[in-house]
Amino acid sequence: MAGIFRFSFGPWNIHEGADPFGPPVRESIEFWEKMEFAARGGFEGIQFHDDDAVDLNLSFPKQEKKLRELKSRLNSLGLEAEFIAPRLWEDPLFVDGGFTANDPKIRERALARSKRAVDIARMLGTKRIVLWPAREGTYCREAKDAKVAIDYFLEYINALLEYDKEIKILGEMKPNEPMDSCFSPTTGHFLALGGYSADPERVGVLIESAHAVLANLEPSEEMGFALALGKLWGIHLNDQNNLKFDQDKTFGSVNLRRAFSQVYLLDKYNYGHSGEYVGLDIKVMRTQTQENSLKHLIYSKDIFLMLLEKVRSVDEVKLEELRQSRDYEELDFYITKQLLGRD
Repeated sequence: MAGIFRFSFGPWNIHEGADPFGPPVRESIEFWEKMEFAARGGFEGIQFHDDDAVDLNLSFPKQEKKLRELKSRLNSLGLEAEFIAPRLWEDPLFVDGGFTANDPKIRERALARSKRAVDIARMLGTKRIVLWPAREGTYCREAKDAKVAIDYFLEYINALLEYDKEIKILGEMKPNEPMDSCFSPTTGHFLALGGYSADPERVGVLIESAHAVLANLEPSEEMGFALALGKLWGIHLNDQNNLKFDQDKTFGSVNLRRAFSQVYLLDKYNYGHSGEYVGLDIKVMRTQTQENSLKHLIYSKDIFLMLLEKVRSVDEVKLEELRQSRDYEELDFYITKQLLGRD
């Protein structure tokens, strides 16, 4: 068997060129123009935050009307919602975090918004809820009790699992940014937490390449860990110049060997056979002009597919012989030659 690869991205991946240090430098591209580009470009899934899908300031009946229209138009383009993620981190109400905030009223509001995200997911036809605990951490370690924060984290997960008996929660962990120190910073942390949840079978992970690099970990090894446990339910592929801010660069553009290793594991262990997407979470370089601000998505997908060809041309018998003989220098050179297109 081999992987089955369908691709997705989120509307935020086509953006105006703002970065952590400067304002927008390009005009916005209209939402449906992005969706039409996705359909033309061979993408099948769209990643959504709750407020990407619908204006949360509308009344519930108006939201539901808009969501029915959204689903219908997506379907007409051959697209589907991959997941919904409650975007707690951009709401000023959750400046001190949402479900780990010290204020119980804030925690209640965070849960209420997250339950609404579950409603939105069901209306758009997906059972996947992605949880990025962006502001669930501290700038000052004594600002929150770390043990109590994890208690709150688990209570939140359990409340969502109880709210809808069919959803799956995909934790997308990151060690830092925007907080200095985030609770449950890695895949392993979240899977351990999920093991203590009310329904561990419905708790897994979405692994982002850059988030692993920022934790000084190898993305393919994080993916391998989750694959071994049957918990790799989503990925966000991108690239990263070492331990900087979250750069979201075009997949494979910084470290081609690192990208190869990710594709190798995903294909070898049949990623996608349960409907998982190859998600891209990449940003347009600030320096790109308006007319060239869509290339990063197409090129990331193309690089993945080119690496897939390389992966499938690897002589597994030869690899195993080199492993058994412990000739890792030769193995290393063999993979390098594959990447350089040399026999």
